[in-house]
Amino acid sequence: MDPVTGSRLRAARESVGLSLSALAARTHYSKALLGLLETGQRQIRPEHVSAYSRALGVSVQTLTSAPDDPLRVAHEWLVNETPAVVHSRAGHRVGESLAGELEQRVKDIRRLDDSIGGRDLFPVVSKELRDVESVVRDGSYSARIERRLLTVVGELSQLGGWVASDAGHFAEARRIYLDGHRASAAAGNRALAAQLLSTLAYQQANTGDAADALLLARSAVAGARDATPVTRALLWERVAWASARARDTDSARRALDTVDDAYDDRKAEVPEPDWVYWLNRDEIDIMAARCFVELGDGSTAQPLLTRAIDAYPAEHQREVALYRTWLAEAFAKSGQFDAAADTLALIAGDIGSDRVERRLQDVRQLLYT
Repeated sequence: MDPVTGSRLRAARESVGLSLSALAARTHYSKALLGLLETGQRQIRPEHVSAYSRALGVSVQTLTSAPDDPLRVAHEWLVNETPAVVHSRAGHRVGESLAGELEQRVKDIRRLDDSIGGRDLFPVVSKELRDVESVVRDGSYSARIERRLLTVVGELSQLGGWVASDAGHFAEARRIYLDGHRASAAAGNRALAAQLLSTLAYQQANTGDAADALLLARSAVAGARDATPVTRALLWERVAWASARARDTDSARRALDTVDDAYDDRKAEVPEPDWVYWLNRDEIDIMAARCFVELGDGSTAQPLLTRAIDAYPAEHQREVALYRTWLAEAFAKSGQFDAAADTLALIAGDIGSDRVERRLQDVRQLLYT
């Protein structure tokens, strides 16, 4: 926890559009004292931070965390107006500048998903998606700009569905995925449309009928004509997982072989969409290992998971926790129950992910019942 500075308190107040006078009215402190705190002329005490927290409607962690702390960044996304809202006050004509800014914001928000659980990130993505949809609905633009805006809607929908699912809002995630698929199809972006169906298939494989999920995942692959190599690898991963969940061992293994072939076809001169930035060899090994665990082959899965977990950035707590649940299950299915329990013990507290909590419940039930 970093020390709170006056400039940080001032930035937090200004980010929600509150004057010193208005803040004084919400606290028992005078405007003069608040000004002294924000200019560094008075020592900031814990009770001052608590007063700012209550008056501004932000957590104490937001005020005390480092400027680049993911939760702090997410809060700033929430309280600040999006470019879409700012633009709507300036007129309805949409040009290159706004389209480019919205595209960059999708990339920035997507990186937050590396460090923030779905419960905390879902409001951020939902707000951004609503504002961009209003620009598409009310704005005036060329056909080329329209395709870019619809692609932004599709990408935000994929991310929005993903974090909604991570938070346990499965019906909402399904709606968002399907809305995003329609936007992506209207933009002529077949690869993104396939990615939305494929991600929905992944949710369906985890929470519903695996046979239906497999059909949906295969449909996504079939619809992604001319997809880039890493995109094809990602789409085939979803086929592999749905096959494993459906207990179709041959289909799962064939799909995993296709994933490897597609990934090996990648070329530096072939640009990949930003939404596959995270897929690398470690992630592919993790998915293969998960499929093996699901099919009852824990011994094959163990070295793949161990190596990948050891290489994973520690700040990506959700992924590390998830993959440890699979390693624990691999140990359990190989009869190594002490190793499974020790692996689960490494998973710390609530990280804002329903997926992690459900996985922990499933593996604990496997171990202790």
